[in-house]
Amino acid sequence: MIRLRHLVIAALPFLIAGHANARMVDRPVSWTFEGVRYDSVLVYDGATTAQRPGLLMVPAWFGVNENAIRKAEGIAGQRYVVLLTDMYGNTVRPKDTAGAHDAVSPLLADRPMMRRRVAYALAQFRSLASQAPIDTTRLAAIGYCFGGAAALDLARSGADIAAVVAFHGNLSTDNPVLAHAIRARVLAMNGADDTTTSPQFGGFLTEMRGSPAPWQFLAIGHAVHCFTEKEATASSGLCRYDAQADAWSSMIMRAWLDESFSSH
Repeated sequence: MIRLRHLVIAALPFLIAGHANARMVDRPVSWTFEGVRYDSVLVYDGATTAQRPGLLMVPAWFGVNENAIRKAEGIAGQRYVVLLTDMYGNTVRPKDTAGAHDAVSPLLADRPMMRRRVAYALAQFRSLASQAPIDTTRLAAIGYCFGGAAALDLARSGADIAAVVAFHGNLSTDNPVLAHAIRARVLAMNGADDTTTSPQFGGFLTEMRGSPAPWQFLAIGHAVHCFTEKEATASSGLCRYDAQADAWSSMIMRAWLDESFSSH
């Protein structure tokens, strides 16, 4: 059971001390897969050499950019090593929503290709243990919006990781039977008023009932799409940042990951 009040109180001293002593490292990491070069970023606090869990992080549909790097730094703190993962290839860096739509569409239309790319990124992440303080016995994947779809598809591929967490993610699948292969503990958090993903809620619940792994689905009241994306500044609309939903979902993620790593 996740005790959120205790989690907040326990986290405060750590967060204050961690911020004061942080020396964040943003290390470019590249690989070539199926003829395409991918430029990702390894993010961690270099002020400590202690090994820590690794999070493969797939950003929202604008991909790897400065906003995503800052977000990865905030998640990493002194708790995690984060691989901010390029899913598009290094020549694709969307500048607007039209470009982002064009970038994600081929992957959502070819889910086997998306699973291959994210699985290869996970393999690359494991191989970086000699270069960064990654505890490869404690790995998980997290994703935001489109990145949530990629993280969930990594789980559906049967990846041997402790957990997957998706924030306001696309919940659809090309093959519900793949849920039978899930080994990771899956947590999906979506806005209850997210008109982009809410039509997928029922199908996702039906799919996940076929998974042998532990899973949770949380609908966050009054939140819409993009609730963790600080750049989504519209006062209303389909895609809007929600500071409270962002904070609560982040705490729930950390509790879910702690439980997952302790039981993996």
